[in-house]
Amino acid sequence: MQKTITTVLLCLAYSFCLAQKHRPVSLYLSTQYNKTLYDVTMGNNPWSIGLGLQAFINISPKIKPTAELTGDAYLMNDKVLRFDSTGNVLNDIDGMVNLFAGLSFNPVKPVYISVLGGPSFVGGQTRFGIKPSVGFYFPGSRKFTAKVSYINIFNRGETTKHNFGSLSIAVGFRLF
Repeated sequence: MQKTITTVLLCLAYSFCLAQKHRPVSLYLSTQYNKTLYDVTMGNNPWSIGLGLQAFINISPKIKPTAELTGDAYLMNDKVLRFDSTGNVLNDIDGMVNLFAGLSFNPVKPVYISVLGGPSFVGGQTRFGIKPSVGFYFPGSRKFTAKVSYINIFNRGETTKHNFGSLSIAVGFRLF
């Protein structure tokens, strides 16, 4: 009798394991730190902190479509009013929201390389930005990830047409 009960329980457990389906989307919540590399008002926005959501669509083990929504707040400011060459006031950045999409490539199991692009909402303006990244999953169940990214926002200034660039370091954990 004990062998029969054990066999039935093992068969049920095995069938439940086979019934688990792989989720088509992986969603990560992350916190990030951005260091401004270049900007026309760099003293007014030297660094920021923020939160982000990144989704990977699991259609292939090597190449995955990726979307990312991040929001950053620039908390430091040297309180200096800056002007362009024509005397117009240059807007500093209080915050930045990025909505990027692109592809992620996994050359080896724990490492991924992604290139994303899309609209960036910076200082009351909508500009195009790109974000190449290199990231890795912590060993185990891929519950945690870390990545280093370069963010470039094109033509941030209305009159100066200077680009804005920053280096981003992010750590995240998988929501599902």
